[in-house]
Amino acid sequence: MFAPASGLGVFDRESGERQLALEYLAEAWNEAEEDGVQTGSLAHASLFAALATLVKLHGDEAAADLVAMLPDRIRSGEYNLDKILQ
Repeated sequence: MFAPASGLGVFDRESGERQLALEYLAEAWNEAEEDGVQTGSLAHASLFAALATLVKLHGDEAAADLVAMLPDRIRSGEYNLDKILQ
């Protein structure tokens, strides 16, 4: 199950509205899993929806620039919900 309250680091301090949005998404995610939707399918659909929205709001180049930064952020553990932040 997706638990938004643990290990979000910078994200949960950045914006109350973003935290609220994440809580809504976590609720929908958990309901979908309870209905039998596989986690991998949810992740892929979520990434597609997020990227399509970023492209619509900011354009192809800005979205591509953001995605280009993701490998380093992923490797540094920014998206690891199991990582303990100190």
